[in-house]
Amino acid sequence: MDYSRTLSQLFNIKEEYAENIIALLDDGNTIPFIARYRKEMHGSMDDQLIREFSEKLDYLRGLDKRREEIRELIRGQEKLTDEIGAALDRAQTLSELEDIYRPFKPKRKTRASVAKERGLEPLALEIIKQEKGFDPMKAAEQFVDEEKGVPTSQDAITGAMDIIAEMLSDSAVVRRHLRPIFRSGGLLRSVAADEDQDSVYTNYYDFSEPIKKIAGHRILAVNRGEKEGFLKVSVVLDPDRPLNVINRALDKGTNPLCSDILRAAGEDAYTRLIFPSIEREIRTELTDAAAENAMKVFATNLKQLLMQPPVKGKTVLGLDPGYRTGCKVAVVDDTGKVLDTAVIYPTHSDLKIAQSKRTLLHLIKKHNVDIISIGNGTASKETEMFAADAIKEADHTVYYMVVSEAGASVYSASKLAATELPELDLTLRSAVSIARRLQDPLAELVKIEPKAIGVGQYQHDMPQKRLGETLDGVVEDCVNSVGADLNTASPALLLRVSGLNATVCKNIVAYREENGAFSSRAELKKVPKLGPKAFEQCAGFLRVPESRNPLDNTGVHPESYATAKELLKLADYSDKEIKSAKLGDLPQRVKQLGTKELAEKLGIGLPTLSDIVKELAKPGRDPRDEMPKPMLRTDVLDLNDLKEGMELTGTVRNVIDFGAFVDIGVHQDGLVHISQICNQYIKHPSEVLKVGDIVKVKVLSVDVKKKRISLTMRDV
Repeated sequence: MDYSRTLSQLFNIKEEYAENIIALLDDGNTIPFIARYRKEMHGSMDDQLIREFSEKLDYLRGLDKRREEIRELIRGQEKLTDEIGAALDRAQTLSELEDIYRPFKPKRKTRASVAKERGLEPLALEIIKQEKGFDPMKAAEQFVDEEKGVPTSQDAITGAMDIIAEMLSDSAVVRRHLRPIFRSGGLLRSVAADEDQDSVYTNYYDFSEPIKKIAGHRILAVNRGEKEGFLKVSVVLDPDRPLNVINRALDKGTNPLCSDILRAAGEDAYTRLIFPSIEREIRTELTDAAAENAMKVFATNLKQLLMQPPVKGKTVLGLDPGYRTGCKVAVVDDTGKVLDTAVIYPTHSDLKIAQSKRTLLHLIKKHNVDIISIGNGTASKETEMFAADAIKEADHTVYYMVVSEAGASVYSASKLAATELPELDLTLRSAVSIARRLQDPLAELVKIEPKAIGVGQYQHDMPQKRLGETLDGVVEDCVNSVGADLNTASPALLLRVSGLNATVCKNIVAYREENGAFSSRAELKKVPKLGPKAFEQCAGFLRVPESRNPLDNTGVHPESYATAKELLKLADYSDKEIKSAKLGDLPQRVKQLGTKELAEKLGIGLPTLSDIVKELAKPGRDPRDEMPKPMLRTDVLDLNDLKEGMELTGTVRNVIDFGAFVDIGVHQDGLVHISQICNQYIKHPSEVLKVGDIVKVKVLSVDVKKKRISLTMRDV
């Protein structure tokens, strides 16, 4: 297969770009590096698109590998013909290849294989020929043999029909014509396994929807209901159309005596073999598509969560709520260093609550705490109400924010947490994590397996390996788009930097501990096992604010330092201006000099010039600063305070196929259904909303008993 041509058509890019990306990937370049520093070679495709390109390339290569495997397997049976070889060459998908291989695939004992053992294949082939004057019943008499298990002519006909049914089922042509009928005319149907049993799946106790229209989240819901034993699920299809296809494939209409047998064999093939097989295929296809879409939603949400703006320069008090064992407290300074820890009991007796308030106010005053970060788990609501009440008595203004504590317990029990916080009890480590994830969500959340962060839907039903790869890609892209401080980044953060592996990350940290802070990017070359290729891939994504070379604190790659210096010279900057990094008017100077002409003079492409100018104009630029700031609160609402029509401001916590969950300051997030997001039609909520968005909403309804809040954003 010509991969570059195929992929250029699939991604609607120049064939030259496709060739370049394939060459760059094969040469061991990482996707963040290709996306950021080789833009001219691929037309400025973003990292997500290059990742999809890479996955499709792997699929096509896997397809060709399987094509050759099947070719060799058929050749090994001495059944490879020019026609089969051509069909293998034409196949564009794995299912097409498997259809071709199906007749040659070793099978377990089947009714057809038993009939063949009894010598009935010649009779089946004669019936298929349908020659005029041929009498199948008469011909069947020649195959009667009690010793072989064929006592009557009718038994011989039945055996022949079993062979014909399997031939029909194995026909790639028949299956190719039937699949579109299933997709266009089939329904996915679910009924209750036990109508008297109540469950969260009651909406699906009598449910059906066309396969071509059904939404992914409903497919996943039905699948889970079936797995948990509450639902029976099937594909429903009027059999007339598929049976007509099968009959046309075999019946020539030249011999009525054969036609009846062929029709009966066709019905048996469809009911017993083809329908169950294609039903499984269709359901797998639907599940795969739904899972792929759900993973994309998860990936989008994760990216927005990781790219939440850091709350810089603030001392934060983290609260990990709990009932019986109390609420764990940790105070961290503006660099994330632990200053103090405690355990309070804000949900116990009045005496304990009073003591807890005194402890909290003492810590706030002692460390001049700016913000309280509260985990959203068990006892979160009570802890939030306690904190909101306590900070009214603080000696200075203190805000609070409820943050997702998903994965905090996973982190606190990890080797990484034990290494970072060896002096702290396991339970107190999660309070530190909750505080730090408000200060710098990206730096803290990279320490946790992405799947544990919980901003998706049905993530436990996803193919876990594929989900892991997708989310790891998101984390990698986020870390590299922000960059990492070489002198402060944790091993977990460094591990996500382009080109670095676990061994090199450990060596970087060891080098820092032995030799002190890195004074330049070039010093990276002294780190053991960090060779030229690794340096090329990682250098542009690592920042060294302490370096004497201001370029070391930008996203300009060392390979472009000479170009950047020449650019500043052409833009007429003095050495003093360059050293003080006062280059804010560089974009205007470049425009005056002529962007195209300047790029040609420097021998670089326009995308690279644009990136260098952006970095020099704002050294140390953090792309997260452009995201909406987190909403901090000083007061709290109760579910019972909510009234229909009440307008509130909230933070989007999760975006899913059918809507978005918004934190409006009560313990329960409210749901904005997709139909209530805006006044115009949208296919998916992510077209309008993303995790972390601050939105105005109106309360539609509140079900206190079920703890459900319906919200709208329309006309607010």
